[in-house]
Amino acid sequence: MPIPSDCRLHLSRKVKGVTGVILAGGASSRMGSNKALLPQKGVRFIEGIYRTLAKLFEEVIVVTNSPEQYAFLPCRKVSDLCPGKGVLAGIHSGLIHSNDPAIFVVACDMPHLNAELIRYQVSLVTGADLIIPSTDKGFEPLHALYRKACLPALEELLQSGTNRRVVGLMSRVCVRELLPEEIAPFDPEFNSFININTPEDYFRLRNGKKESPKEGIIPLAHSL
Repeated sequence: MPIPSDCRLHLSRKVKGVTGVILAGGASSRMGSNKALLPQKGVRFIEGIYRTLAKLFEEVIVVTNSPEQYAFLPCRKVSDLCPGKGVLAGIHSGLIHSNDPAIFVVACDMPHLNAELIRYQVSLVTGADLIIPSTDKGFEPLHALYRKACLPALEELLQSGTNRRVVGLMSRVCVRELLPEEIAPFDPEFNSFININTPEDYFRLRNGKKESPKEGIIPLAHSL
């Protein structure tokens, strides 16, 4: 499947109706320090991610309970409205604070984001509430588009306290999978979905080697 021509022709235009959201609320317990602030290619991880999203979206928001750590980023920083409740809470806060009908969510430690892939993903014309990539390893909830129509289901899950994973949301909203054959023309090795969890992952990145797969992937067998 070739890269759609619209993605290349409109690469310089910003996407309307979508806010970029970076989740920076993790504890970084296995890294031993705030991984969002680790240097890579002359900038901090989160700074590189911000720059990619800022080229695509008119607004970028960082969801964090430590806004002072990201004062160097020229964007809004908002807190979790349901602190301590994981990724779902971050997505919920991003949707609540966004002025757009949809958000595109990434983590703060994904060094290989692909702007053309993101542009293609958010451009898909569907009636879906959630547009999420799937690979042979599972779904990628932290490289996904969420519409505000997800809010009732998100709030129900957060209040229930029984299932705070994105898999719980997927069974309650209309989902559009971004299939591997759609991803491959933009990112043949699926590097967009790699994140950095441990010092070993970071050393491999610094040495130009491929990192370990992202821990947060939802296995396909447990998706819906």
